[in-house]
Amino acid sequence: MTVHLLGIRHHGPGSARAVATALAELRPDVVLIEGPPEADKIVELAASEEMDPPVALLAYAVDDSTRAAFWPFAVFSPEWQAIRYGLAAEVPVRFCDLPAAQQFGSSGGRSVSMDPLKTLAEAGGYDDPERWWDDVIESRRDGAEPFTVIADAMRELRRGEEAIGREAQREAYMRTVLRKAIREGFERIAVVCGAWHVPALELPLPPATHDARILKGLPKRKVACTWVPWTHGRLAAASGYGAGITSPGWYHHLFTAPNQITTRWLSKVAQVLRNEDLPVSSAHVIEAVRLADTLAALRERPLAGLGEVTEATRAVLCGGNDVLLDLVTREAVVGELLGSVPGETPQAPVAADLAAQARRLRMKRDAAERVIELDLRKANDLEKSRLLHRLRILGIHWGVPAADERRAQGTFREMWRLAWDPGLEVELVAAGAHGTTVLGAATSVMLKAADSPTLADVTAALEKSLLADLAEALPPLIQGIDTRAAADADVGHLMAALPALARASRYGDVRGTDTAGLAAVAGRMVSRVCAGLARTVHGLDPDAAAAVQDLIDGVQDATVLLAEDVRSEWLNTLQGLSDRASVPPLIQGRLTRLMLDTSRLPDHEVALRLGRSLSPGTATADAAGYVEGFLAGGGLLLVHDERLLAMVDGWLAAIPDDAFVEVLPLLRRTFGTFAAPERRSIGARARVLSDPASLVVADDNELDAELAATALPVVAQLLGVS
Repeated sequence: MTVHLLGIRHHGPGSARAVATALAELRPDVVLIEGPPEADKIVELAASEEMDPPVALLAYAVDDSTRAAFWPFAVFSPEWQAIRYGLAAEVPVRFCDLPAAQQFGSSGGRSVSMDPLKTLAEAGGYDDPERWWDDVIESRRDGAEPFTVIADAMRELRRGEEAIGREAQREAYMRTVLRKAIREGFERIAVVCGAWHVPALELPLPPATHDARILKGLPKRKVACTWVPWTHGRLAAASGYGAGITSPGWYHHLFTAPNQITTRWLSKVAQVLRNEDLPVSSAHVIEAVRLADTLAALRERPLAGLGEVTEATRAVLCGGNDVLLDLVTREAVVGELLGSVPGETPQAPVAADLAAQARRLRMKRDAAERVIELDLRKANDLEKSRLLHRLRILGIHWGVPAADERRAQGTFREMWRLAWDPGLEVELVAAGAHGTTVLGAATSVMLKAADSPTLADVTAALEKSLLADLAEALPPLIQGIDTRAAADADVGHLMAALPALARASRYGDVRGTDTAGLAAVAGRMVSRVCAGLARTVHGLDPDAAAAVQDLIDGVQDATVLLAEDVRSEWLNTLQGLSDRASVPPLIQGRLTRLMLDTSRLPDHEVALRLGRSLSPGTATADAAGYVEGFLAGGGLLLVHDERLLAMVDGWLAAIPDDAFVEVLPLLRRTFGTFAAPERRSIGARARVLSDPASLVVADDNELDAELAATALPVVAQLLGVS
C-alpha cells in the first residue's frame, strides 16, 4: 500500500498540469481531494459534457441558508484535474476536508501562524510571493515533478509548528478519511491537498484516538450540496475570495495554450484592444512579443511571465496608457468567463424555478453586463419584467433598471442592465425560506411588508408588488395603506407616500393589473393632505421649507396621474396658499410658479406678485428665496418672458454689495440648476436689457418665403388644421 501526497496551490496551472501528469503515471485506485465530503454524492456530475468550468460546489445549511460556502474550480485547478482523472479512470473520487455540516456548526477559526509562500519567496531572494510561485511552479512546462520538493519545503516550514483551531480539525478529518481508505484495502492512494497540509498527512499517521479527541463534540447541521456556475472574476483575489488569484484569465491561458504562450497571449490582448476600436497592428504584436521575451531572458526566467507580458502590453500595445492597461487587466488578465452545470444538477426549489423560467423566456445568465429593452405590450417582455422585479424583491439583483425610473413613469418601455453574479446562488437558496417559487417567495415577502407600521414602507411595497404583478399581495397592501393613512396625522408622511401610490396606479394601467380601490385610497390621502397643508407650511425655517417644497413637487407630479377632481382639489389648495403671508417665501414662489404653469393665475397677476416680492421693501434673503422657488425646475420662463426677466435683472442689479454676498449661495443654487443653453439664452437677453443697441433685428427681406412655404403643410398638420 502506498500513499502519494500531491501538495498543490489552489487554482494554479502549473500545479494542475503536474497533478494530471502524476496521476497518469501513478494510476491510483482511489483519489482523495481537499473539499466537502457532502459533495461525494454529486461528484460524478463533473463528468458530464454539460459541465464546463469555472464551476463551484455550493454547500448550505438547510435550516439556515445564510450559512453557506463555495469551493470553486477552474479548468486550471489541480483539484478539478484530479476529479476529471478519477471519473475518467473509473476509480472512486472522495472529498476529505472537514464536512460543511461541522464547519457551519462550529465557530472555530482557521489558524496558520505564517504565510508559507512569503517565507519561501524570501528564502529564494524574492520580495513577491506570487512571483516566486509563478516562477518555480506555474510557469514551468518541462513536466518536472514538483511534489517532493514542495513536501520537503513544507515539512521544514512546519517544523515545531502544531496546528490549532479549525486547521487542526480539518487535518484530523483528512487523516480520518485517509485511514478509512487504507482500511478498505486500496493499494495506491492519491491525496490532492493544499501544500501546507502535506506534512500532517504523511505516514505513519498518529493514533486514530488522537484525531477523534480533536473532532469530538463538533456540532453538526443538516447540509445540502450542489454544483453552481462560477466566473473567473469570482476566482480573483480582488473579489474577496480567500484563495483568490490575481490573474485567472492568464492562468487559464497558461494551462490551455498548447505552445507559443507569449505570442498567443499578446494576440489575445491585441484583440481586446481592437474590440474597442483601438489601432493595434500585427507589427505591434510582434514588437510586444520581442520585448516580453527579451525581458524574460534578462531576468533569467524560463519564459515570459505575467510581469513581462504586462510590461510589453503597457509599452507597445497601450502606448504607456494605464487606462488601456486597466481595460486589458479587466477583460483578459482577469476575464469574466462564466461556467455551466448539467441540467440534472440538484437545485434549491427557487433556483430550479428561476432556471425553468429563464429557459422559457430565453434569458441567458451571463457574467458580462448587457442592456436589454423591454416593450411591456409584448407578452414575453412583460413576463421578463415581472420576473426581474420579483427577483429584486428577493434581493436577487440579476437585473437593475438601466434608466432613471422617473423618466419611464407610465411608459410601455423598460431598460434593464443584466449581469449574473454566481454569489446570487446563495440568495436563491435564502429565498427558499419564503416559498418554493420566485412568485410565491416574492408574494410572501410583500405580505410581510403589509404589516409594516410605516406608511411609506407599505406604499413602496405596493409599488414593487404592482411592478412584479403580485396579485395576492395587493389587497392587504392597499388596505394597509388606507388604514395607516387614516391614522397618520403627519401631513409630511402622507405627501411622501403619495408619489409611489400614484405611480402604482399608472403601473396598473400599463401592465393590465387590477388596482381597484387604489385611486380611491389616493384620493382620500390627497384630501387629508389638502386639509393639513396650511398648518404644515406655516412659519417654516429655510431648511424645513426646502424639504416641504420637495414634497409639494412630488404631490404635484403625482396628482397628474390621478382623477381630475382630485387634481382640482389639490390645485385649489395651492392657489389659496400661494399668496398667504405666513407661507415662507421659498414656498410662495414655488406655488405661484405652479399656478402660472397650470393657468390658475393670469400673467399680469404673476408679474405683480414677483414685482412685489422683489421690491426694495422686501428683505434680500426673502426675495432670493422667492426667486429660488419661482424658478425651480428650469429657466425657460425667463428666456420667453422678457418682463419677468427684466424684474429679476433689475432686482439683482439693486442688491447692495454686502447683501449680495449673503444671498450668493441661494442664487448659485437657483441658476446653477439651469441647463447650459438656458443660461446662455438668459445671459444674451440680459445683455439686450442693459444695452438695447446690441439687439440685432433681422431684416424681413431676409426671410425666404418660398422655403418657409414648404413647412406650412407640416405645421398645419401638427395644429390639426387643413
